Order: sequence, then structure tokens, then C-alpha cells
Amino acid sequence: METAQDYGQAVEALKQGKRVQRAGWNGSDQFVFMQIPSVIPGNVVLGMQSLPQLVKDEFARRLEKQIPEIYYTDQLAIVNTENVISGWSPTAADSLATDWIILD
Repeated sequence: METAQDYGQAVEALKQGKRVQRAGWNGSDQFVFMQIPSVIPGNVVLGMQSLPQLVKDEFARRLEKQIPEIYYTDQLAIVNTENVISGWSPTAADSLATDWIILD
């Protein structure tokens, strides 16, 4: 485990697939990770539990137009102490903090 000097170093660690957290966070088991960009084939998309049916319906229409997959791009997510994963964006305080810890 390594303490980062700033958020920039935390971002570099995220790009390497590592988990990071702030020392000042209340939930010490919380961490941020970067989702790996990926391509999801259309047949998988239509069975995804994490998508509302109306979104699946829209993708089904797009699949008929020869768009065979969906694409996940770089995005950050946080895992809280109850193992709930949410999208995450740093606050100004997070971006300027010097208490980032690289967990891996």
C-alpha cells in the first residue's frame, strides 16, 4: 500500500488497474476503480440484468440496424462498504487532496 502525493498519482494508478481511496474517507473499506473499456456483444446486452427493459428495447432496435454491440468507455466507479458499486466523479476537494492511498 502506498500513499499518493496527489490525485494525479491516484489517476495514474487507476489507469494501471489499481484501486485507490482517500485516507480521509469515513468508510475505510471504500475504494475507487476504473472500469475497463469493453465491447459487449448484442446477444449479451439483451440479457443484462443491469439494464432497464426500455434500454434493452432501444438496443434491440439498434442491433437491427447492424450495430452489433455496445461499448463501455473509461469511467470511474466507487465500491462502498456494503459492496454497492456506483459511478464516481471526484469533487474539487478530492481532486486537490494529498491523502490518496494506492491499495494495490
